[in-house]
Amino acid sequence: MGVERFDALCQPLPGEPPGEPVAGGPWAVARRLVEQYRMADPAMVRARWDRDAAFVGRVMVLQLRLWRLLYVHARVHVTRVWDEHRVVDGRRARVFGFEYETLPGHLEIGRMDYEVLKFLDDGAVQFRLHARSRVSGEGAWWARIGFLLFGRREQVRFYFRCCARIALLTASSLGLPDRAAQPAVWLQTQPQPS
Repeated sequence: MGVERFDALCQPLPGEPPGEPVAGGPWAVARRLVEQYRMADPAMVRARWDRDAAFVGRVMVLQLRLWRLLYVHARVHVTRVWDEHRVVDGRRARVFGFEYETLPGHLEIGRMDYEVLKFLDDGAVQFRLHARSRVSGEGAWWARIGFLLFGRREQVRFYFRCCARIALLTASSLGLPDRAAQPAVWLQTQPQPS
C-alpha cells in the first residue's frame, strides 16, 4: 500500500577525546537521552511505557500530536537494543541504539532506530536515526486523512526536531555554551514503490 520510504539522518554532537567513551561525556549523556526517548520533541510525540519492563520487548504508546491540538495514540514494540563496537563508514566506533516496529493500529507500518556513535580514532560523537515506513491505512478516518495531507511533512519535521533536540540536551547536560548545533545531515532518503 503506497510508497515505502527509507530515511537516515546524522546529527553531530559534542566530541570527546579519542578512545572508548568517557564516563559522563557526550556519548554517555546522549546514550541516556536516547534510552529515555528524550530526543523526541514532546510537542510532536509523547511516549509512555512500563518503566519496569525489559528494554527489548517494551511496548511504547506514542501520542502523535499535530499542532498541539490534535493527537492520536499509536503503539510500537522495541525489537532490538545494541551496545557494541562496529565499523561505520570505514572507522571503528562504539555504538548504542535501539529499534522499534509499529504495531497494528498505527498510521504507518515500519521500523525506526536511534543510535549514538563514538568514533574511536578522533572522538567524534554522532546521533543517527534510520526509518523505513509506509502508510498503513489503519486508524480513525480523520487521522488517516490528516496523515495523507500532513504525514510526510510532519515525519520529516520530527526527524529534524529529534536531531536538534538531542544536540541541545546533550550540550546543556554537559554545561556547554547554549549555541545552535550544527544542522543534521541527510544520509539517505529514498521513496520506493511497494
